[in-house]
Amino acid sequence: MDVTRPPRTDSLAALRTEVREFVADHTDAAGVDSWLVGWDEEFTRELAARRWLGMTVPVEYGGHGRTHLERFAVTEELLAAGAPVAAHWIADRQIVPSLLRYGTEEQKRRYLPAIAAGTCFFGIGMSEPDSGSDLASVRTRATRADGGWTITGTKVWTSGAHRADAFICLARSEPLDPAHRHAGLSQFLVDLRSPGVRIRPIHSMDGSHHFNEVHLDGVHVPDDMVFGTLGEGWTQVTSELAFERSGPERFLSTFPLLAECVEQTRLGTLEPSDDTGRLVARVAGLHRMSSDVAGRLERGERADVAAAVVKVLGTSTEGDVAEHVDLLGGGARTQPERLRRFTESALVQRPGFTLRGGTSEVLRGVIARELGLR
Repeated sequence: MDVTRPPRTDSLAALRTEVREFVADHTDAAGVDSWLVGWDEEFTRELAARRWLGMTVPVEYGGHGRTHLERFAVTEELLAAGAPVAAHWIADRQIVPSLLRYGTEEQKRRYLPAIAAGTCFFGIGMSEPDSGSDLASVRTRATRADGGWTITGTKVWTSGAHRADAFICLARSEPLDPAHRHAGLSQFLVDLRSPGVRIRPIHSMDGSHHFNEVHLDGVHVPDDMVFGTLGEGWTQVTSELAFERSGPERFLSTFPLLAECVEQTRLGTLEPSDDTGRLVARVAGLHRMSSDVAGRLERGERADVAAAVVKVLGTSTEGDVAEHVDLLGGGARTQPERLRRFTESALVQRPGFTLRGGTSEVLRGVIARELGLR
């Protein structure tokens, strides 16, 4: 396939149909927020067998050399169906493009084929206790050691760390300069099974476990696992966030609930509501915005501000869907079983929608600065 040309609209439609049919045959228990909580390694391997992982990874690194738009079509269909994609989500969404841009040849050949095969899972080591969304304030330290670096500190809200193989850790490798807070940060590829790594579960209010606190106590990282350029961690992180914030998961986490709401309205279980239609229209608009970001990434264009806009509008829409269906149905306990299950899950996850990947307040500041409003 000539990846310099965008795929034809009819070929994308055929790809979407293929994914829908596959999911219908392989997913018995759809869920809300499936990209965060739906960890199913067998399902991930099934996707890999269909060549739907590592789609944008070049063939020489074990991938399939397809376009961002094709990957967007596949991921959007999986999310809309509530498929259990959490196991590979971070690796395929964020680690792949970061490795392609910043990774050494050795790092690419070590991790990219395994990610595309659905056998290597990643977490993200950015956030820290008491730091909020201020990544420049990270206190995890990387100190020079024989043959590499020693890393000490704590990362928090690390999704899937208890099951993941590795994460990319942001650490301060040089003393903090208050006048240049973003300088002196570096990234490291850390094996989560290394001596000195301790992972503590963070349980959600419903008892589920997908978040973690990761303690690094003198963890040795060899020089060949330095990620990118020393001291350029801030630049690298901000480029990665465009991939984290722009994807369809930022507006489709509660789409299975919205789809079930529309179905129950058709069946007469729920009363018709203008607000249901407005939410459907908002999701349609976000689909167009997010697909535009995918097109920008395909063309190698800057997409961080557009991604921030999608993230702010998308996550607020996700939360509005949860609250609307709960009110429309008269409370989760009175709804039909499938709708009730989706509603309860959405309400539990709802507080995190506008926090993960950067709070709405921080992202509005990013957008305002770029538009010259601040």
